[in-house]
Amino acid sequence: MKTGRRRKTLPGESSGIIRQKKTMKMKSLLYSAVVLSGATLALALPPTGRGEEFGTKEQVAIEAQHQARVQLAILLDTSGSMDGLIEQAKTQLWSIVNTFINARQGGKAPFVEVALYEYGNQGLNGETHWIRQIQPLTRDLDRISEDLFSLKTNGGSEFCGAVISRAVGDLQWDSSPKTYKAIFVAGNEPFTQGPVDPESACREAIKNGVIVNTIHCGPEQVGITTGWKTGPLLADGKYLVIDHNKAVVHVDAPQDKEIIKWNARLNETYVPIGRTGARRLEVQKEQDNLAEGARGNALQARVQTKASVNYWNGNWDLVDACTSKEFDWKKVKVEDLPEEMRAMSDEERKAYIEDKREERKTCHEKIKALAEARQEYVKEKLREMGEGEEDTLNAVMVQTVRQQASGKGYTFEKD
Repeated sequence: MKTGRRRKTLPGESSGIIRQKKTMKMKSLLYSAVVLSGATLALALPPTGRGEEFGTKEQVAIEAQHQARVQLAILLDTSGSMDGLIEQAKTQLWSIVNTFINARQGGKAPFVEVALYEYGNQGLNGETHWIRQIQPLTRDLDRISEDLFSLKTNGGSEFCGAVISRAVGDLQWDSSPKTYKAIFVAGNEPFTQGPVDPESACREAIKNGVIVNTIHCGPEQVGITTGWKTGPLLADGKYLVIDHNKAVVHVDAPQDKEIIKWNARLNETYVPIGRTGARRLEVQKEQDNLAEGARGNALQARVQTKASVNYWNGNWDLVDACTSKEFDWKKVKVEDLPEEMRAMSDEERKAYIEDKREERKTCHEKIKALAEARQEYVKEKLREMGEGEEDTLNAVMVQTVRQQASGKGYTFEKD
């Protein structure tokens, strides 16, 4: 079950801003009344025609009942000096999620939800302390990837306490004490800057079962001096240090061509629902291309995620949507089906989707085997090259989530 909390007014928000928000809310209500007057016309439109996704709430609720859960909020400093941090996040998101591929809690494989914030960017609204929630907690990892690739840096004021407070208050954190819930805030300016006391924000986080980890982009002692170590000590977290300007080493492996081939076959198993589904299918392929261009083994790690339970698209893909006990074919309009399915009978459609599911299962198995072989090859090559990733975003986050999730009863089958 999810619990939502209304965001508290942050210190530094003036009464004028609050009045402005109330005025905007009133305008929104008036606008809604006008829209509702045309309800008959709106209801005549298919849901996907309005850009909405198919069955999102139902699917998430069903998945939450039957799987263990992990919730990660990533808070990135996007001020002018943080280009290297963003580059690492782009390439290493998939490796971080893959930490949980072989994890189990009570015999159940967890699904991972990721939220993304940026802060410290001068292009953001100063009235909200230069903070933007890019994505709430979501299983749609393509959206997270899409947003990471669109981030731009711009010098500004970095307020760690304010962004932690926002993440704690805004996000729909799961209420179960078994769920691993963690914030990772990364930056390089003093942790104590801004109108919100970061220590108070960290105490509020752990009071709600959310661990806070800090990632200082720079020398360890500088981070300690500027407060980055104090916050996590108050929220059961860890103080981490990375070289955000370090380029992630890319290793070409003999398995790469086969991984790319099976990824292409995997993409063919997705059956989009409506116009939104068609667009999400395009995004899927776009993110494949961006990951391949980013190097740093990003494409291979992404494909490994796509072959796992953590790559779920039941909000636009008919194959994933059908896995829900609540799924009802009657809710899928003929015009929202791919053209090749429209003339099929109900039984033919079910058989078509079952064939796609079996093909996807085959792709998953092939990719998993190739990915495992590739990981062993890459480890050996990095040893030969004398290279490591101990001080990159991926390395510190993977090590940390494994340790902290173990405290929630997670076990990890493989290193």
